[in-house]
Amino acid sequence: MNSSPLLLSLQTASIATLIVFITGIASARLISRKLFPGKSIVESILLLPMVLPPTVIGFGLLYLFGNNGPIGRLLVEWFGIQVVFSWLGVVIAAIVVSFPLMYQSASASFQNYDPQIERAALTLGASRWKVFFTISFPLAWPGLLAGTVLTFARALGEFGATLMLAGYIPGKTDTIPLAIYFAVESGNMEEARLWVIVILLLGFSSILWLNWWSRYNILSFRNPK
Repeated sequence: MNSSPLLLSLQTASIATLIVFITGIASARLISRKLFPGKSIVESILLLPMVLPPTVIGFGLLYLFGNNGPIGRLLVEWFGIQVVFSWLGVVIAAIVVSFPLMYQSASASFQNYDPQIERAALTLGASRWKVFFTISFPLAWPGLLAGTVLTFARALGEFGATLMLAGYIPGKTDTIPLAIYFAVESGNMEEARLWVIVILLLGFSSILWLNWWSRYNILSFRNPK
C-alpha cells in the first residue's frame, strides 16, 4: 500500500477503529457484568497497553509478530504474511494501543443502566441477540460512541509501537506521527510543521465534535419535545 501520510493515517485509524469497536464491545459485554476467578487479572491485561510505554508495547509486538516470533513465524510459513515492516504492522500497533480506550468506555456503558431491563425482555421471550441490539446497544450507545472517537484519535496518533513493529518506509508505513519525527530528524521543519498542524486539526475536530454531541444529547434529554 503506497499512500501519503495523511491517507495512510486515516486508513489505518479507520480500520483499527472498526476492529477495536467490535472486539472492544464483545469483550466488555462478556466480561463487565460477570464475576469469575481472575477477572481483575484479565481486565488488567486488557487495559495494560494504556499505561505501558509505547516502546514496551512495540517490543512485545515485535517479539510476537517478528519473523521468528510465535505468531509471526506461523503467518509467514502458513500464509506468506510478514507483519514486520509492513502496513499490517501499522494496523496491529494501532489496534493494540487503542483497544483499552474502547474496552473501558464499553465496560462502563454496559454497567451504567439497570440490567433488569434486559432480564425482563428475556423473560418475555426475546432472544439474547435481539435484546442486545434493541436494548443493550441503544442504552450504551453514548458511551460506545465516545469510546469510538477516542479510539480513532488514539490510533491516529500512535507512534512508538508503530515505529518498532512497522518501521519507517515512505509510502508504506509513514503515518503522520512518523512523518513528523523523520522530517524533524532530517531538518525539514516546514514539512514537520505542516503535519503537526494537520494532526492537531484532526484530533481537535474529533474531540470538539464529541463534546458538541454530548452536550446536544444532554440538552435533548433534559428538554424533550
